[in-house]
Amino acid sequence: MRQIDLEEYGRLSLDGSRPEGAFSLTLAEGADFALPRRKAQSHKYSYGRALLIGGSTGFSGAPVLAANACERSGAGLTQLLVPESVYTIAAARCDGAVVSPLPAGADGAVSGAAEERILQALSKANACVIGPGLGLGEGPARLVETVLWEAKCPVVLDADALTICGRDPELLELCRAPLILTPHEGEFRRLGGDLSSGRLAGALGFTARHSTAILLLKGHGTLVCRGREVSVNPTGSPAMAKGGSGDVLCGVLAALLAQGFEPFFAARCAAYLHGLAGDLACEELGEYCVTPSDLIRCLPGAFRAVGQREK
Repeated sequence: MRQIDLEEYGRLSLDGSRPEGAFSLTLAEGADFALPRRKAQSHKYSYGRALLIGGSTGFSGAPVLAANACERSGAGLTQLLVPESVYTIAAARCDGAVVSPLPAGADGAVSGAAEERILQALSKANACVIGPGLGLGEGPARLVETVLWEAKCPVVLDADALTICGRDPELLELCRAPLILTPHEGEFRRLGGDLSSGRLAGALGFTARHSTAILLLKGHGTLVCRGREVSVNPTGSPAMAKGGSGDVLCGVLAALLAQGFEPFFAARCAAYLHGLAGDLACEELGEYCVTPSDLIRCLPGAFRAVGQREK
C-alpha cells in the first residue's frame, strides 16, 4: 500500500497557497468499506442489474474487462452492449455477462440506430457505464448524450465518453441522475480540468464548476471528490500502470452502484478495492508482470481484506 502524505495533497498550488473556503480532505481506510453480509434468501435480482456500453473495432478488450470485473464484484446481473462489429469477440471473452450486439456504423463503432435498444436496457438498469472502447464518432457521441439525458440510475462516464463530453462540456449538465466521472489526467484536461496548481486544486476547481458530479481522478493517490469533500485513496502501485486497468475500476464501480451503494461511497470503495487488488497482484507477480486480468483475479482477496459487517 502506498504511503500517502495528506500534507502533500494540502499544498494546492505551486506556491503552497490554499483555496478560499473550507474543504474536507480524508485518507480512505479499509475499515471504511466493510460491506454488509448478504441475506440467505436472495437471488440475482437482489443485487442489481449493471449495464455497460462500449467497444468498437480494435477496442474490444476494454468493455470485456469492465464486464468481467463487474461480474466478479457482486452485481446480480451484468449486461454488456457492444457494436455487432466486435460482438463475437466480446461474447467469447466474457465470463458470465449477458452480451448483446448493437447496430454498428462503417467505423466499427456503435451507430445512432442503437438508441432504441440502449434505452430499453437503460430503463431496467440500476447502474450504467458508458465509454470503454466506445469510439469518438457521431454514433457514440449521440448515444452518450442520450444516456446522460435519459438515465434514471447512476451513470459512470469513462474513456471515450469523457473525451466526447470534453468536446461539449454542456453535456455533463444534462444528467439528472447521479453522475460519476473517472478520468486519468489526460482525460481530465480534455474535460477542461486544470492541473497547473496540482491535482487537488484541479479536482476542487472542477467540482466547483460541475457541482452535481462526483469526480474520481485516477493516478497516484486517486482523488474522489464531491463538492468540497475529497477522499485520497492509498492503495495501488505502479504495477497497475497498463492499459485496461481503468476498465477494471469501472466494472467494480458499476457493480457497487448496481447493488445500491450510495454513489460517493461506491466511488471511494471501488478505488480502494481496485488499488488493493493491484497491491495483491504486485506482491504475487512483481511490478512488471501484472495485467488487468490479474487485477480481476485478485479482487476476491481485496473484498475479503475489507471484510463484512452485519446490516
